[in-house]
Amino acid sequence: MRPILIRGIVVAILVGTILTLINQFERVIALDALNWWKMGLSYLVPFCVSVFSALAVKPK
Repeated sequence: MRPILIRGIVVAILVGTILTLINQFERVIALDALNWWKMGLSYLVPFCVSVFSALAVKPK
């Protein structure tokens, strides 16, 4: 279970950062206030997808 969570965290960091830059690039460049709700979801969704898919294919 631990390797699945670690992989999920790594995926969330990589994909979440890319999604945050795509969705809020103008705000990041302008050093404007970020939308924390969108930013949080940009990291949470890839984590959940990664963990769920790994658990779905894991033999019981």
